[in-house]
Amino acid sequence: MAAAAAAIQPAAGRRTLWTGTPEIYFAKAIDNSRLVKVEDPRRNREMKQFGTALAFLFLLVFTYAWQHFRAIEYGYQIESAKRELSGLTEMNRALRLEDSSLRDPERIDVMARRQGFAPPEPGQVIRMDSASADASAPVMAQAEPARVMAGQ
Repeated sequence: MAAAAAAIQPAAGRRTLWTGTPEIYFAKAIDNSRLVKVEDPRRNREMKQFGTALAFLFLLVFTYAWQHFRAIEYGYQIESAKRELSGLTEMNRALRLEDSSLRDPERIDVMARRQGFAPPEPGQVIRMDSASADASAPVMAQAEPARVMAGQ
C-alpha cells in the first residue's frame, strides 16, 4: 500500500493534473416516447428544393464527366484506327511489290523453261482484249484437246 501511495505522490518539482477527486457520472434514463414531432411545411419545401437542385447539379456533372470520358475513349479509338490504317497501307504496298515481282514476264519465262515449256507457236495465243470488238459482250471459253509437243 505504501508503494501505491508513493506512485500517486508527485515527484519533486513536477506538477500533476490529477487533483485526487474522481468524477463520477450517473446514467439517466430519458423517455421520449410521448414526444411528437411537428411537421414544418416550409422546411419540407426547402428540403425538396435543395434535393432537386442537388439532383440537377449531379446530373450536370455526371453528363459532363460522361462526355469527357467518351471523348477520351474516341480519341484512343481514332489513334488505334490510324495505327491500323498505317500498318495495312504498308502491308498493301509490300503485297503490291510482291505481286509485281511475281508477275514479271522474265521471271515467268525462266520458270517455264526450267519446267520444260517451250515458247508458244504463232496462233496459239489469243488475246482476250482483241478477241471481240464489243468489250461489253460476253466471251465464251473454248476447250481444245491437249497436243503433245514433239521432242519431249
